[in-house]
Order: sequence, then structure tokens, then C-alpha cells
Amino acid sequence: MSSRFKVISTFAGCGGSSLGYRLAAGKILLAVEWDDNAVATYKLNHPETDVFHGDVSKLSVDECLSRTGLSPGELDIFDGSPPCQGFSTAGKRDFGDQRNQLFHEYVRLLRGLKPKVFVMENVAGMVKGKMKLLFAEILRELKACGYKVSARKLNAMYFGVPQNRERIIFVGVRDDLGIDPSHPKPQTRPVSVKEAFKGLPIDKTRTLKDIGYHLWQRLEPGQSFDKVHPKKHWFNAIKVDPHKPCNTVTKTVFVTGSSGLYHWEYPRVLSIAELKRVASFPDDYQFAGDFKDQWARIGNCVPPLMMKAVAEHIHKNILER
Repeated sequence: MSSRFKVISTFAGCGGSSLGYRLAAGKILLAVEWDDNAVATYKLNHPETDVFHGDVSKLSVDECLSRTGLSPGELDIFDGSPPCQGFSTAGKRDFGDQRNQLFHEYVRLLRGLKPKVFVMENVAGMVKGKMKLLFAEILRELKACGYKVSARKLNAMYFGVPQNRERIIFVGVRDDLGIDPSHPKPQTRPVSVKEAFKGLPIDKTRTLKDIGYHLWQRLEPGQSFDKVHPKKHWFNAIKVDPHKPCNTVTKTVFVTGSSGLYHWEYPRVLSIAELKRVASFPDDYQFAGDFKDQWARIGNCVPPLMMKAVAEHIHKNILER
């Protein structure tokens, strides 16, 4: 299939968003990522894509243009998911977190590349509490680049992803195009974990150690471990409910307990094969590194089927008009 639009992806991670664009018949001209393990994973699955492996602040607009063969204004979609740890509800939201300022690097490249459309993804936590101030700042700065901007909270579970994962998706359309930005409407019913795991081999191993195992035994599916922990700890450890979409996959996991997603029938952490299913990666998608590396890549990713829906909507409602 010939490509319908061209993309540069910054903060590309393991390639979840890039896969989504490819599934929508887009071509990734350049991916930008600094994490060694993420780059190794990206290259395993997107060998044809040029990757800038380094600090985004060291990447100039001129280098982007020379590596892609484009001139300012020619790029269809400029994509990016600046690190979100400072925004996340899974951690302590810190208005002054230095990582929250990396979006300024995204804006610097946006101003220089002048793409027709940009897409920026971030966690839902950035519209809660005092982080709303930073959210408003981000909107102002994006609009000042010469774009009409819309930001919406989308849940991946309504786009074919078997995971309850809310994210803020910013869509910007260059002012001279005269088109209002918009987002895809929900497309699918939620898919349960049990449905998602169909066809995977049964794994009856145990990874939970004594305290984790005893807590796990007392939990109903869907409950977090802090409900029965004597000190109310382990709130990021969850016994998965097979009849619902999976809980949000986060970056940190301990196979023996305290943080992660644990099977409802067998006293173990979910496998990487299972995690790929709930994040909508194909079974043959390869992940580099050890178990924790692979889990972290999936926990930080943009689910491919979610980005596919966003990309198809942009192509049909903005780029083709």
C-alpha cells in the first residue's frame, strides 16, 4: 500500500504511535528518541525508518529537513509524546517537574517545520488540579505557533484497545488551511481481557512471593492490593478482572508484588505476550531488553490502534479536504 501522508515522530518510544500511523497508511520519515532500550525496540520493528538517537534539544530544524528531504510547510503530521511523568496521576504531580518542560523542544521544532497538522499525546493527569495551569500554558504556546488547537480526553478502550487508558490528545491544524481540528468519536465496544487473551498459551507459573500471594488470594478480580494490605500499601498492584478491559498499564512492575498487573486465576504478573495484547501490539512485535525493560516500554507507549484511529480521522477530515 502506498503511503497517504508523511510523519515525523518525536519522543517515539518503542514505536507504538509509529505503528498506528503505519496501520493508517502513513510513512514515518524520521523518529526521534533518546532512550537506548526504546531505540533498540523501535529499530527491531521499524528497520526502514530513520532514527535520531539522542537528545531532542540537540536536533535542529535544518537537520530534520535535510534527513527527510522536506521544506518547511510540506510535512503532513508532526507527532510527539513528551515525557509525562510530571503530569501522571500514577505519581506525584509536580508543576515544576523539569520533564514537563520538554514540550518546549517539541514547540521549537513545530515552529520550524510548520507541518499541516500536529498531534501531541499526554496523560489525563495534566488537566487535574494545579496542572491545569500548565495545560493552559501549553495550549497558548501551541496556538501561538500559528495553529488552531483542540485537546480532548480519549480512552483507548473505545478504539479497539483492551485497556482502560485515558490520554489527552492535542490536534493542531495550521491556520492557513482554514480547517478546525477535531478528534475521532468512539469506534468500538470495550474488549475484555479474557477476549484479548484468546489463543495465548496458559501459564500457571507463580511469581508472587509469600506476602503478595496471600494478599492476592484475598482479592476479588479488579481490586488493588492496598484494599487488603495491612498498611494500605501496593495501590499500584492490581488483580485484573478478566471480564473488563485491562487496567492502565504503567511503567513500573515488580514480578513478586507491590506494583503491576496480576492474573486473576494464577498468582503471577501478566506476561509480556499478554501485555502486548492489552496494548494492541501484534504478537510478533519484538521488545528488547529484560522483562522490566519490555514492561516499561509498553507502559509508556501510545497504543497502536488508538493512534491508528486518530491518524485515519486526521487524514479523512483534515488532510484530504
